[in-house]
Amino acid sequence: MPEEPCQCPDCQRFYREHDRLIRENPTLRQQQELSWAALQSFRTLAGRVLEELQKTQGDHEAPAAASAAAGASAATEAPDQDSLQQAVSDLENINAHLFSIEALMERIFDVRVPEPVEQKFRELAGELAPDPLNADRLRLNRLLHQTPDLPDR
Repeated sequence: MPEEPCQCPDCQRFYREHDRLIRENPTLRQQQELSWAALQSFRTLAGRVLEELQKTQGDHEAPAAASAAAGASAATEAPDQDSLQQAVSDLENINAHLFSIEALMERIFDVRVPEPVEQKFRELAGELAPDPLNADRLRLNRLLHQTPDLPDR
């Protein structure tokens, strides 16, 4: 018995985006370029945010050290600094993973296929895009619901 697709708003948004990306990029080459662009945009944005947070963190460390030396209480800043430090640590981990993914994805660009294979991609893209029970979609659906930062968790 096939699994029913999830109807939550997050999954519905994913299904629509999944189908749109297949319909608009139905060849191997287009999927390669799309994946690369998405990875690079993620790295660029995450890297810039990390840099800005590190600057902010560095700016806050000097006054906190001065006020602690002067005997002032920095208890109210501690939770903010802890959450900022955690965010910086998380973004550093994300960037490390993105670099690893980039190294793996570079191998994808070594693959070239003849036009009949690209045509098969186009043909199957038309079949896959509207399929709500696509195995990859169901796997990603399960992953979405295992993400701890979703509101329903």
